[in-house]
Amino acid sequence: MTSILTSLGRTVLAGFVLLILIIFALGGNFSSAELPFIFRWLHVMFGVMWIGLLWYFNFVQIPSMPKIPDEQKPAIGKVIAPTALFWFRWAALLTVVTGVIVAIVNGYAHQAFTLQAPFRAIGLGMWIALVMAFNVWFIIWPNQKRALGIVSVEPDVKAKSARVAMLTSRLNTVLSVPMLFLMVAQSHNTTWFVIVS
Repeated sequence: MTSILTSLGRTVLAGFVLLILIIFALGGNFSSAELPFIFRWLHVMFGVMWIGLLWYFNFVQIPSMPKIPDEQKPAIGKVIAPTALFWFRWAALLTVVTGVIVAIVNGYAHQAFTLQAPFRAIGLGMWIALVMAFNVWFIIWPNQKRALGIVSVEPDVKAKSARVAMLTSRLNTVLSVPMLFLMVAQSHNTTWFVIVS
């Protein structure tokens, strides 16, 4: 068991194997009819990674940086942050891609993107998620590359880039709250759902 848990790849693979065993143990089987559900599950899984990393940056890393001694900061800037940003970017992209696939496969993509009832809640959540993903790829990541020294720039540009990346990340944190609410509200008959759609 230790050999599985000491490798991230084997750990993730073990999670998938365990899932398959649970599905079979519960009498489930795999068929093409389950494809919409599989994409929804992948959408949720990638979304958890994306928003989890967004909240990690905003609740843990950014507030902790001033408390870290200068000689230890390169460990964050050269090792931890670039790795976290890699998974952050790709989780954002995969969340959006699987979300669009879910909307297409279930036949509500057009109504959602055009904010038609009864798909206004999910549609607005999708638009917010697209803005957030745009921010990740085209504002946060380019500015983080400069701020972390992945791309060489003058010190004043580096400082400005760090601030732009931080403020955009904070904006995405703001947007994540209504986005998550709207995504969940669409699938539940709540009084909130009635109000928003």
